[in-house]
Amino acid sequence: MSSASDFDAVDIIRSKRDGEELSDAQIDWVIEAYARGAAAGDGRSGAIADEQMSALAMAILLNGMSRREIARWTDAMVRSGTRMDWSGVARPTADKHSTGGVGDKITLPLAPTVAACGAAVPQLSGRGLGHTGGTLDKFESISGWRASLSAAEMLAVVQEAGAVVCAATDDLAPADKRLYALRDVTGTVESIPLIASSIMSKKIAEGTGALVLDVKVGSGAFMKDAENATELARTMVQLGTDAGVRTVALLTNMQTPLGLTVGNALEVRESVEVLAGGGPEDVVELTVTLAREMLAAAGLGETDPADALKDGSAMDVWRRMVMAQGGAPDAPLPSARETHTVLAPASGVLAQLDAYRVGVAAWRLGAGRARKEDTVQAGAGVEIHAKPGAHVAGGEPLLTLHTDEPQRFERALEALEGAYEIAPSNARPDLLPLIIDRVTA
Repeated sequence: MSSASDFDAVDIIRSKRDGEELSDAQIDWVIEAYARGAAAGDGRSGAIADEQMSALAMAILLNGMSRREIARWTDAMVRSGTRMDWSGVARPTADKHSTGGVGDKITLPLAPTVAACGAAVPQLSGRGLGHTGGTLDKFESISGWRASLSAAEMLAVVQEAGAVVCAATDDLAPADKRLYALRDVTGTVESIPLIASSIMSKKIAEGTGALVLDVKVGSGAFMKDAENATELARTMVQLGTDAGVRTVALLTNMQTPLGLTVGNALEVRESVEVLAGGGPEDVVELTVTLAREMLAAAGLGETDPADALKDGSAMDVWRRMVMAQGGAPDAPLPSARETHTVLAPASGVLAQLDAYRVGVAAWRLGAGRARKEDTVQAGAGVEIHAKPGAHVAGGEPLLTLHTDEPQRFERALEALEGAYEIAPSNARPDLLPLIIDRVTA
């Protein structure tokens, strides 16, 4: 490893500012020096201060990185912490990562479905921020369920239930954790090399053998257009492949919310319906499609995950998963104290239902947070009574808003202005398919 005297932060910033490629040694030094400051809990304790890393991140945003640079940057972030080891698990491991969306509860039915088909699913997830929901927030609406597990506890849950969904430990890619927070306040979030390396450093450190990426496209997604989403997907697939992880990506539609619910306990309820063999068609389709990809990448492609939803085996794994993390799968889910119904203003075909606006409404009702330290209402959210393409009758319920605090309705309704469009009954809306594209190495 290079010593602190080998490089100068300003020289490295200038190099990237001027469009030059950083060497492997320069990248290793940058990440190690920045992680050293993270370990000390002081922005100036490392050889690189926050303002210097901010300048380098902006230079990367403006000038990009080569495939070699991104791979080395990602690997250095992995090496800044520990890498999990699942070699003690008899099953092949597979995981899924979503870039985030509205109503995206897919992990909840997916993890037990894939585990029921013979794979082990160790999934580290996060909490919601802004208009996108967080998987851990959904699970935490289940009475007693615990998100924070030690590495030994994660292994025990995987061996007992076949799958675990929990929060990442602090020693997993710590350099990324600090850089992620810095990007958020320096206007560098949109850098595809930095997005890809952030996601993939954590997933590679997680130690799974196979990874399927669900890259969302549309108003409710981070990536609004297919071109940028494809570039991100391709970059992440390359990073996974270069690190020895069998990786594939799907581009999926986030122009409209997934399923018929947006909000934590509401989405758990819907996920249980899917595990019971029912649920909305789009949630079932995406669950089964992603499960098939995960199983194929894990070498278990001969198993049909649709059968696990029909025969109850996925539900059995769900119950074991929840109980293994202290949850009570039969306990009543929280429900909001107040509801408000939005009625269809006219009869016709629902031509659109904007995912972003629905997500903001759910957030304002209490289902999301503006800052990481904010709390969420487990029962808050939006219930959807019709999806785009469906016929609706004027005066019938279109959406139901849920919250504990009725004063929140006004701002939620403001967010929904222009969120939906009703076309004449003979109209045929031009709707994107749920699965837009597939990206492989």
